[in-house]
Amino acid sequence: MITDYIQEGNKLEMRSIGRNVSGEKSGSLKTYESKIYDILSDDRIEIMMPVEKGKLQLLQVDDEYDIYFYTDKGLYQCFARIIDRYRSNNIYILVIDLTSNLRKYQRREYYRFSCALDMWQRLLKDDEIEIVAESGKLIPDPALPLKHSIIVDISGGGIRFVGDYMYEEGSLICCIYHLIGHDTDKEYRLVGKVLMARELQNKPGHYEHRVQYVNINEEEREEIIHYIFEEERRNRRK
Repeated sequence: MITDYIQEGNKLEMRSIGRNVSGEKSGSLKTYESKIYDILSDDRIEIMMPVEKGKLQLLQVDDEYDIYFYTDKGLYQCFARIIDRYRSNNIYILVIDLTSNLRKYQRREYYRFSCALDMWQRLLKDDEIEIVAESGKLIPDPALPLKHSIIVDISGGGIRFVGDYMYEEGSLICCIYHLIGHDTDKEYRLVGKVLMARELQNKPGHYEHRVQYVNINEEEREEIIHYIFEEERRNRRK
């Protein structure tokens, strides 16, 4: 039964697969976020019409998507096609048919969880970079000053944070933050590689960074993923 894997209220991500209703490849790929509204059968569900920047995204009947379901049991993927759309009690609904079986998606760590977490970090020194390259381990020097920032989303693969300074893309930085959840209370000291850095348009002098973990082990990654799903589950209960 499909309900063994997904439930009403689960978040999902819809990625266009680059084909229009005539079956031709389209020029742009889009990603939308939504939630399961109802499960009608093992191959048909209803989802909320996606909203982007406060506006409904009126997706078209017959469009096809790659769907990722974020559940308590992990991330599941399948392909789907929109077969109908309607409004009920001022809620806009899409009816979709699942055109492939659900499969466990192993890269669930890349789901980004929105948050606001304090973090401290600094650039690695050359000798520290050599140690990380050789052993994968880093013991930060407590005497070196750290900069404060705010993590705005986190995953098992990396973080996005905002601060009043900017690192160069490709830089390796030491990231220190604390996760406190229902059954999580741990400080993480990880090395990250800056993939992107840009100034925020609506907040001059503040910079957003996207960082990928470099030396994380699988135990730490699973702990972070577990924390994310615990927080998602707590938020749904609220």
